[in-house]
Amino acid sequence: MLRWSFWLVFISALCFPPWFGASYGKENPRKDDQKKEAENTGRTHYMGRTIAVTMHFTGAPWLVRESREREEECSTLLKALKLKPNDVVCDMGCGNGFYALKIAKLVPQGKVLGVDIQPEMLRMLRERARVSKLKNIEPVLGTLSDPKLPAGQVDLVFCVDAYHEFSHPEKMLKAIRKSLSKKGRLALVEFREEDPLVPIKPLHKMSKQQILKELIPNGFKLVEQFNGLPWQHVMFFSRDDAWQDPSAE
Repeated sequence: MLRWSFWLVFISALCFPPWFGASYGKENPRKDDQKKEAENTGRTHYMGRTIAVTMHFTGAPWLVRESREREEECSTLLKALKLKPNDVVCDMGCGNGFYALKIAKLVPQGKVLGVDIQPEMLRMLRERARVSKLKNIEPVLGTLSDPKLPAGQVDLVFCVDAYHEFSHPEKMLKAIRKSLSKKGRLALVEFREEDPLVPIKPLHKMSKQQILKELIPNGFKLVEQFNGLPWQHVMFFSRDDAWQDPSAE
């Protein structure tokens, strides 16, 4: 009996190697798991900068605080965007829609793509849009590395106090670049690191130098700046068509 058991085990080992049952029909499951883990975690640092953690949806009331207009002069920022009535605008990291609702009124023949990675934020956006009877806001659930934007259709990607939280900056910038229309621009708004009087934690500030350090190598060129806000930089970028994607080589 023992002899037969030995031969059965031996033949099974030859015919069915250890990886057969675990990976049949799958392509390197360990690599798949590693890829998913990297997708969910992302970077903690980029080009010498510590990446900030994304604001949790429970902090959404801070976005619509009564003092925000007084502190940041949001209406001045909206004028600086020079929007046209039929523009397609992406509010990147839209949260509960503080800016998305305001922009929707400025592009009545266009639309606003409100992108966020938290479904809870998008639920708040939908409700606020419903109450305001705004029909041209489209909530979009993005991921940490993909904002899920249509290629070549966005006239302005409006990114307010959000870029410094991107855990996959290179992938996000690549996707943003791909989404821009021929006249499309990226408006990057960040709290000024250069000004110690801006009452924001250093982790949530960026300098102009750092912004240029990160944007230019990712295929963007600076086309305009607006310096009329009390706390924030406003830097406008367009696609640099002379840029060559190093990952495509």
